[in-house]
Amino acid sequence: MLEEVERWLERRSWSVADRPLDRLLAAKHSTTVSVVLPALNEEATVGDIVTVIRRDLMSPSAPLVDELVVIDSGSTDRTSEVAAAAGARVVHRDAILPRIPALPGKGEVLWRSLLATSGDIVCFVDADLRDFSADFVTGIVGPLLTDPSVHFVKAMYDRPLAGVAGHGGRVTELVARPLLNLHWPQLAGFVQPLGGEYAARRSLLERLPFPVGYGVELGLLVDALHTVGLDALAQVDVGVRKHRHQDERALGRMAAAIYRTAQLRLSRGHLVRPRLTQFDRGDDGFVPRTHEVDTEERPPMIEVAEYARRRRVA
Repeated sequence: MLEEVERWLERRSWSVADRPLDRLLAAKHSTTVSVVLPALNEEATVGDIVTVIRRDLMSPSAPLVDELVVIDSGSTDRTSEVAAAAGARVVHRDAILPRIPALPGKGEVLWRSLLATSGDIVCFVDADLRDFSADFVTGIVGPLLTDPSVHFVKAMYDRPLAGVAGHGGRVTELVARPLLNLHWPQLAGFVQPLGGEYAARRSLLERLPFPVGYGVELGLLVDALHTVGLDALAQVDVGVRKHRHQDERALGRMAAAIYRTAQLRLSRGHLVRPRLTQFDRGDDGFVPRTHEVDTEERPPMIEVAEYARRRRVA
């Protein structure tokens, strides 16, 4: 590990307990905080997450979060109804920036959320978390409220798989961590580089391109490093993350998109649009299934006319 990274780990890795809620409220002043939950068929968990945030972080006695928005990216279940009943503002992905047809993918939703929110700090939380704690929000928002030199904060946590600690994050260990260590060794200190819980200053996010699919977390992390430098990045231990795990085929598609995102950042020249072939066992043997790999990226939001107009008015 680089000496620079070792020093960074000492200076920029914290625990959620380092910044209790009363300290954050005292430091908040006029800074506004938006929490965004990207959601696709998460009726089983999204309501509990919204309830905890509203109860613990949006009450008169603890007004840390100013805006809680669930962006529904085309759910076929009751995600929108459950989220709204719990107290979130629900916005459909396609209703945001309708001039540009929406593409499928998590990164697309996160990119559009910048136009649907107004907070100075934007905090992303996945909507499939179980046993959710407000620590996931206070932990990653805390450094941004208390240290003006910090611009981007990732959550770190244990990810149990089938009840066994430390076995989650298979794409992280097999794909993302090797890529980061080999090509961006300054980012080798991040425990959960692909984690979906992170917060950043709007002034940074609006300047970054967003891969539309699974590569969004790696892309934002790498681009944030190049935009503001390692010392402006941080991570906070928030405990344990329990969520729905995907099967191997979905993980394969995720890995391909992440590799493509890294490849694009290593070489901005022309790249062949990749496809990934996987295999299902059928009645007569293995059947190939070929999937397109997410390769599209959205430009920095500050370059979008509708967003720029809104910022000028504000």
